[in-house]
Amino acid sequence: MKSMTSSIRRFLREEDGAAAVEYGLLVALIALAVAAVVITLGTNLKTVFTKIGTCVATPSAANCTFP
Repeated sequence: MKSMTSSIRRFLREEDGAAAVEYGLLVALIALAVAAVVITLGTNLKTVFTKIGTCVATPSAANCTFP
C-alpha cells in the first residue's frame, strides 16, 4: 500500500506531461499559420495563373498587361 501511495504522489509531482501539452499547442499553432499562408498563397497563385492562361488563349484581351 505504501508503494502505491508513493507512486501516486510521484505521478502528481511529475511535470513532463505539461511540457508535452505545451509542445502540442505550439505544433498546432504552427500548423494553423502554415495553413493560412498556403491558403492565401494558393489563392493568389490561382489568380495569376488564370490571368496568364487567359492571356495565352486570347493575347488581345484587355487585362493582359503585366508589370
